[in-house]
Amino acid sequence: MFGKKKQTTQIDKEQLELIQNAQRRVRQKKNLYRHFVIFLIGAVFLILANTVLGIGETITLFGINWFVYAILVWLFLFAYHFFNVFVTNKFMGKDWEQQQLDKLVSQQQQRIDQLKQKLIKEETLKAQSEAYNEVKQQTTKEDSTSDLKKNSELTIIVAAGENDAIGKDNQLIWHLSDDLKRFKKLTSGHHIIMGRKTFESFPQPLPNRIHIVITRQQNYQVPNSVIVVNSLEDALDAAKNDSQPFIIGGGEIYKQSISIADKIELTRVHHSFKNADTFFPIVDSSIWKVVSNTFHDKDEDHEYPFTFTTYLKK
Repeated sequence: MFGKKKQTTQIDKEQLELIQNAQRRVRQKKNLYRHFVIFLIGAVFLILANTVLGIGETITLFGINWFVYAILVWLFLFAYHFFNVFVTNKFMGKDWEQQQLDKLVSQQQQRIDQLKQKLIKEETLKAQSEAYNEVKQQTTKEDSTSDLKKNSELTIIVAAGENDAIGKDNQLIWHLSDDLKRFKKLTSGHHIIMGRKTFESFPQPLPNRIHIVITRQQNYQVPNSVIVVNSLEDALDAAKNDSQPFIIGGGEIYKQSISIADKIELTRVHHSFKNADTFFPIVDSSIWKVVSNTFHDKDEDHEYPFTFTTYLKK
C-alpha cells in the first residue's frame, strides 16, 4: 500500500523487440569473434605441439600430419559458426529492418504531431491571455485618461491635405498664414501637448502657451518653462487644470489621442501631397460630426485653397 509505485515502461512492443534483437545480434558477433581468437590460438598450439614438442609427430594420415586434419576440422566448425551467424540465423534482413524503421518513423511522427498540437494549443492560450491583458490594460489606461480629462475639452488641432498628409521631414509642406493665425488664436493661453519631434521643429517655444512634450528619452533637455512627460496620460494629468488643452502633433500622438479627444479643429488643405511621410488618422464620420465649415480660396498669400472644419464627438 505504501510501497513504491511500480514504474511502467515507456517503450512500446515494437521498440522493445528491436532492442532485444539488436542485443542478441551483438552477442552473436562477440561469440563469433571469441571463437575466431580461440581458433587461431589453438591452431598455433597444435602446430607447436607437433613440431616443437614432438607430440604425435609419427601419426600421419595419407602422408599428412594429424594436426593438419585437426585444424581443418576446427576451421570447418568456425566456418559453420560464421555461416550460422551471418546467413542462417540472420534475423534482421533488409525488408525486416525497413519495416521496423518505418514503424519507428511513423511512431515518432505521431508523437511529433501530438507535441505540435499541444504546443499550438499552449501558444493559442498564451496569445489569448496576452491579448486579454493588453486590452484590459488599454481599457484601464483609457478609463484613467478619461477621468483625467473629464473636466476639460481635449482638442486636436491639425492641418492636413486631402490625402491626410500633415508633413514631411518633421516640417509642414505648406505655408498658410490664416491657418497659422487661427492656430495662434485657438491655442493661446492653453496647454499644447506634442511629441518630441514636433517640439524640436519650433525655433523656440511658442509664446503664451504651456508646452508639454511627450518623449521616451531620459534626461531630455528643455527650457525651464517646458514640461516633459513620458506618456499621453501623464501629459493630460499635467494639463488637468486647463479647460481646453490642445494636441498639436505629431502623427503618433494624433493616433494615440483621437480616440479620447472631444473636438477636432481641422484645416483641410485641398490638395494631395504625394511626398509626405506623416499622416493624420482618418476622421470616422460615425464617431465625429461636423459643426462648422469655413472655406478659404487660394490667393497671393495662400498657395492652396483650404477649409476650417470643426468636429465634435457624437
